[in-house]
Amino acid sequence: MPAPEPWRPVFAYEYGVPVGGLLGIGFASHPESGHDLVMVVSGDGHGLFDAVTGEKIARDRAPDPEDSTPDAVADLTCPGLGPIAGSRVHIAGLFGGGLHTTTEDGWTLEAVTPAWPNGRVLLSVDGGLPHSGPYGDQWWHIFHSTYSELRAFGFSPSGETIAVATSSDMSLWTRRPGQSNGTGAQH
Repeated sequence: MPAPEPWRPVFAYEYGVPVGGLLGIGFASHPESGHDLVMVVSGDGHGLFDAVTGEKIARDRAPDPEDSTPDAVADLTCPGLGPIAGSRVHIAGLFGGGLHTTTEDGWTLEAVTPAWPNGRVLLSVDGGLPHSGPYGDQWWHIFHSTYSELRAFGFSPSGETIAVATSSDMSLWTRRPGQSNGTGAQH
């Protein structure tokens, strides 16, 4: 089921954008626009996406092997790139860590696996399991991973972005107005 208003998908593709060998994701904030940024760490390097437009704004295909994956350091971080170069980004995924599962205004995310190993991500406004309101009114099944392993899911620290990452792709939803760049959602 599509996420409810005010959420909108960032990418037009059903399962977001393909990212082969995805290991984990993390959030940062663009120093100029204030947009949420999503850093993706994969076996093919690091990428940085604008979470409002879906634009890939930076790519490093050959990060320093000493900290190319978050398990190389105790705090599960990787070096930032592009506009966040010089900072470190906490990465959640295959090696551990986690993202926010609630927002200040009451949205909640949770993962369930009633048909293991296929993970599902639920979005709600009723406080989470057990859900008190009706399906499609108080809670929504927004993502179903049927062919890849669920790696990470959560809200950005601002609460304006939802990210779901599997071993093969990344999906984003935003509630911040923004212009689509052609790879973004169709309204």
